[in-house]
Amino acid sequence: MRAVVIEQFGLRPEVRDLPAPTAPPGGVVLDVEATGLCRSDHHAFAGHDADVTLPHVPGHELVGRVAVLGDGVSSVRVGDRVTTPFVEGCGRCRWCREGASQVCPDQTQPGFTHDGSWAEQVVIRAADHNLVPIGEDLPAEAVVTLGCRFATAYRALTARAGLRAGETVAVIGCGGVGLSAVMIAASLGARPVAVDVDPQALAIARDRGAAVTVDSRGLDPSGTAAAIIEAAGERPTASVEALGREETTDAALLALAPLGRHVQIGLYSQPPRLAMPRVISQELTVLGSHGMAAADYPGLLALVRGGALRPQDLVTRTLDLDQACEALVELGERTRAGVAVIRP
Repeated sequence: MRAVVIEQFGLRPEVRDLPAPTAPPGGVVLDVEATGLCRSDHHAFAGHDADVTLPHVPGHELVGRVAVLGDGVSSVRVGDRVTTPFVEGCGRCRWCREGASQVCPDQTQPGFTHDGSWAEQVVIRAADHNLVPIGEDLPAEAVVTLGCRFATAYRALTARAGLRAGETVAVIGCGGVGLSAVMIAASLGARPVAVDVDPQALAIARDRGAAVTVDSRGLDPSGTAAAIIEAAGERPTASVEALGREETTDAALLALAPLGRHVQIGLYSQPPRLAMPRVISQELTVLGSHGMAAADYPGLLALVRGGALRPQDLVTRTLDLDQACEALVELGERTRAGVAVIRP
């Protein structure tokens, strides 16, 4: 099969011919229909993730068809069209049994713990526990980002922040996951405030449901917080940080209303120092969000199938594997607005 291979951290990957994978016991091999380009892929490429060993195939958001069944797989058949969370539980531990596979101690992650989906085929472990059948009705562009960005944002807002209709929520960072959060918040009847330094990203956020937008170019955390409050006309009761930067997390914490809830999605490249005095004095709640278990997909898929949520509207580019190599390097230099989908 053809696959994008990272031979050395930080150096441009290349498309290589690799042996076709085999299905492990309890797992499957999928023919990849489409896969996503996500900032987390760049973290793997840059060597920020200790789970990644070289040589390595990136890619963790995908839609595909079951090509090979491993021993013991009973929930799917060859030819079934499926997606999967990027955090895949073992299916046996206490957390998996309780529906919290996203924190499974023995989790695997395609594109991180093993070769991923920037390839013609990919292996999925514990298939009965992790595969999500999607049928034929949804286009690939509506499904790809459900594996990471939309699933992470959906769980962040619903299960973690407990966002309610009518609430104001600040979404800081309007890349793929931030724009997902804006769209999901709007679909839930909340009032999203989109914050970014890229006017194009803010324009997309406005088109996709942001009540107001804040251009934070040149502002420090206090200035960004003040701009959020002024634009919203109030302090938000919830916030999401989708970049992984100390200063933008501080801006969210400084903007929140007393007893507000902050959800951290963005991954830091270095441990941050944050505005903890305000967390303490205003009794803020700081929550992490790391994917979503396959068992929780029905609610998200219902929004997509019902038309309240259209992930495909964020797709601005379609790439082949060779173009994906360049795009991965480019992510370290600049961020393009919208979502890129790769067709192997």
